[in-house]
Amino acid sequence: MQLFRKGDYYVFVPFIAVEGPIGAGKTTLTAAIAETFGYQQLQEISSENPFLDQFYQDREKWSFQTEMFFLCNRYEQLKQINNDYISAGIPVVSDYHVFKNILFAQRTLEAQDFIKYKEIYRILTADLPMPNIVISLSASLSVLQERIDRRGRPYEENMDLDYLRQLSDDYRSYIPEFEQAHPDIPVLHIDGNKMDFVRNKEDMKTILAGIQAAVQEGMKLNEIT
Repeated sequence: MQLFRKGDYYVFVPFIAVEGPIGAGKTTLTAAIAETFGYQQLQEISSENPFLDQFYQDREKWSFQTEMFFLCNRYEQLKQINNDYISAGIPVVSDYHVFKNILFAQRTLEAQDFIKYKEIYRILTADLPMPNIVISLSASLSVLQERIDRRGRPYEENMDLDYLRQLSDDYRSYIPEFEQAHPDIPVLHIDGNKMDFVRNKEDMKTILAGIQAAVQEGMKLNEIT
């Protein structure tokens, strides 16, 4: 379990990242965690990306601009959240983990652009805080599409279903790699087909109880350390 340094000692400051493909329910769960436990909420606002509309219409032409905007935006957000909250001992829950940049970029960028992008990513993320709990959301393509349609975001209307399918597969492949690379960071897996926390309050309560248990386990480890 990752700890954050405070003065001459280390403390466990919950920093939870909720991840999953588009439509998995990241924002809904993040808001519930923030409200239930009183955490500072870090929410990505995709609509602020000025290239997103063009990207969904012509991915090949607008992919590099889109991915670079997201990377720089997330870098600034995480840097600020670290300075203003985590370093001050204030728990944080985010509806994304910065590793998603690589997943999206490798799917959308040409090979040469991706090489350049990875180097920029490596430099920018080297000193960013890592979450100490990751929540991985997944769901079938039909469930993801239903939730995307229900929220009715204009820039998602022309989304390619093959792109959504590929992205979902990328998450499914990458999460085990992340767990292997970061054995000290627990990953909670939630299947959106079995746990409809978006519309079922009891499912949401069950998930929040599991998150609370993971946080308490982290605090116990801090006491031992």
